[in-house]
Amino acid sequence: MASLKKVALLGAALAMLSACTAQTAANSPAPSVSAQQRFAGRPGVAVLAAADTSAAPVQGQTLYVPVYSEIVDANPERRFQLTVTLSLRNTDRDQPIVITTLDYYNSGGDRVIAYLDQPIQLAPLASTEVVIDRSDVAGGVGANFIVQWQSAAAVSDPVIEAVMISSASQQGMSFVSPARVIETLPPEE
Repeated sequence: MASLKKVALLGAALAMLSACTAQTAANSPAPSVSAQQRFAGRPGVAVLAAADTSAAPVQGQTLYVPVYSEIVDANPERRFQLTVTLSLRNTDRDQPIVITTLDYYNSGGDRVIAYLDQPIQLAPLASTEVVIDRSDVAGGVGANFIVQWQSAAAVSDPVIEAVMISSASQQGMSFVSPARVIETLPPEE
């Protein structure tokens, strides 16, 4: 009976440790996929041709969204991998917005993935997301997204934020990281 308890404890300990081991960069990044393949068919999302965005934008922003594909535990040698969901939400009830840039950068400031080869349009109150799997550690502790959006009419600002989550054994963690405006497209006068 005592040996069964030891085996069970050893198995639980190994399961917890395996969840904390560092992943190799060979697992990342995901292969390039076109905006059409990635976003077509999602409700409220339209993939636009470049010509469809030729109208002068009235409003827009460049946003920086800090994300964490992994975080360091109390032991600096141990890292927890996190799944990242970047949520893009059009909060305007009447007008669409156009996402023109959706790029993922690593801790060194190098672009890892450009998610858009064509702009996408979010219908009024529509949302979409991009997910970075927990096994993808290419971003590192200082990963981030740069998102640029614009609109042809005055709109309420979109809500763009990242949700990070991880669970190992019977423990879990999750937190949210909001976008920060780093540039604003001024209204034309």
